[in-house]
Amino acid sequence: MGPQITPLRVGYVPEHFSTPIFFAKKHYGLDAKLIPFPSGTGHMITALRAGEIDIGIGLTEGWIAGLGKDTADIGDGGYKIVGTYVETPLCWAISTGAKRPEITSVDSLKGGKIGVSRIGSGSYVMGYVLADQRGWLVPTTEVGTASESASPFSEFVVLNTFENLRKAVNAGDADFFMWEHFTSKRYYDSGEIRRVGEIYTPWSSWKIVASTKLDSQDARVEDLLEKLNLGIKHFNENKEEAIKYISTELDYSEEDAREWLKTVRFPELTQGVDPKVVKDTVEILCKAGVLVKGKGMQPDAMITKTR
Repeated sequence: MGPQITPLRVGYVPEHFSTPIFFAKKHYGLDAKLIPFPSGTGHMITALRAGEIDIGIGLTEGWIAGLGKDTADIGDGGYKIVGTYVETPLCWAISTGAKRPEITSVDSLKGGKIGVSRIGSGSYVMGYVLADQRGWLVPTTEVGTASESASPFSEFVVLNTFENLRKAVNAGDADFFMWEHFTSKRYYDSGEIRRVGEIYTPWSSWKIVASTKLDSQDARVEDLLEKLNLGIKHFNENKEEAIKYISTELDYSEEDAREWLKTVRFPELTQGVDPKVVKDTVEILCKAGVLVKGKGMQPDAMITKTR
């Protein structure tokens, strides 16, 4: 018998997008310990840097913002982008409390309190992208530095979980938050929260990262990506099985699962990343004030494998 191979610890968000990961494990023998992170990408960044997980499957903007910050204090950033998980953009729904009549439109959110899961998470980053698209960003007088006074919101309220975000907008602790459309929809349908608008990411929405503690030649990473390719193929060829899984094991109605399937496209091959996607994302994040041009890790250094 050869040496025992330790399974990779894989962080993922337990939402509908995770279905191909489940299929890879169920049907194709993916040998990995799947660790759910309902609070999202920002939390996975912390876990990767703490050595608690080896791989993370999360939002493009969260990973890139995490690496693009001035990472002098964390050396190599703790992780690198190794693969692409979803090709389509993400639709972020903009939500407020059910009884907040003063919030009439997206424009009435300017200068308000934005609820986010974590600083640096997708919900945080997209707040700046929204502000950039709406023309709410105040140009800073200090050239080349991100200044706190330029914030388009009065406060970033860190709430960790989707449930806490929903409670906060109803209690008035936050004015609004952004979360994925279909995950939010059932709470509009039940009347718990109210939809104000939506915004799409200007980039493909999900990437796969690996801890820099792993050897770049680690065969387990390639095996994981191969098994994910099979899970995606199975997902594409077995839509009814996907709908059944999403509507019974996850928090979605069958109708919403069917609608979501029309909007999402996974890659045939998860291996590698298009460098242009990373470069364009960095440019938008610099424009939106999340990153500072010329500071922190540069786009090419964030990627271990291009496609």
